[in-house]
Amino acid sequence: MRSSAITFTSPKQMCLRSLPLSGLAEGQVAVVVQYSGISTSTERLLWDGRFAPLETGGYPVVPGYETVGQVIETGPNSAIQTGQTVFVPSANCFEGVSSLYGASASHLVVSDRVALPLARDAQTDDVLLALAATAYHAVSGGGQQAPHTPPDLIIGHSVMGRLLARLTVAAGYPAPTVWETHSALMDSPDGYRVLRPQDDDRHDYKAIYDVTGQADDLDQWLQRIQPAGDIVLAGFYANRLAFSHAQAFKKEARLRVTSQWTRADLLAVNQLVQSGRLSLQGLITHAASAASATDAYQTAFGDVSCLKMVLDWSAYA
Repeated sequence: MRSSAITFTSPKQMCLRSLPLSGLAEGQVAVVVQYSGISTSTERLLWDGRFAPLETGGYPVVPGYETVGQVIETGPNSAIQTGQTVFVPSANCFEGVSSLYGASASHLVVSDRVALPLARDAQTDDVLLALAATAYHAVSGGGQQAPHTPPDLIIGHSVMGRLLARLTVAAGYPAPTVWETHSALMDSPDGYRVLRPQDDDRHDYKAIYDVTGQADDLDQWLQRIQPAGDIVLAGFYANRLAFSHAQAFKKEARLRVTSQWTRADLLAVNQLVQSGRLSLQGLITHAASAASATDAYQTAFGDVSCLKMVLDWSAYA
């Protein structure tokens, strides 16, 4: 079997490439993909050639961790049945290329321990499960420790920022404030305030969570927390971080860096979505056929109003 896969061949160069798929082994499933999302954090760094912090194996590389599809074949002793809708957060099933999560393709072969069964037909919103799990992990600690102080200020009204705000409210905490500087992202439909930083005079935040991946204003955030307050870096940062020790010393600030989600986080947010406590609706702003992927990536990375771009793979079924 072969698959058409998004392939970055070098910085700022990509194509749809026909690649051979590995055969089905025990406990694996073959998936025909219906939708996949474009990440404006890790994939943008890969596009720009700035993904040095993690080993990718080099170009060419297949990206993607936001994929929804249907199981069309199962290997021996698979725990997932043919016809099951699944979310696929990663794959490593192509020959001759590297994988940076590797799930942006028309067909995949993955372990049944990686694919997440969904109790619903595939929807475009389901590509957001990994981002929702990332936001959940920032507060939950991945189930490995006591939950952290939830945000009362979020930096950035991206999809990640919106999901973090929705999760905070869904958990019963007070609605956070969100800072945003782009006019196109100042909307606030979910019951929390969205402000420009200069319009906010608070200096007593308990926990500030940044999801922008841009920590140039770290000193300003330190001025805005209460004594012993938290600064949480929940984005993905390509540049080195620096801050004023004097500011941190004065506030006795606590700085925390979050990692990616765990399986427990993914299961938790899927349950929240299934129960109706967390909505993923209203966050997909753009969609395109996978055949138009080059233009879609340009829009995802260049149009501020593009919260989330989804690729439709139905033509490759």
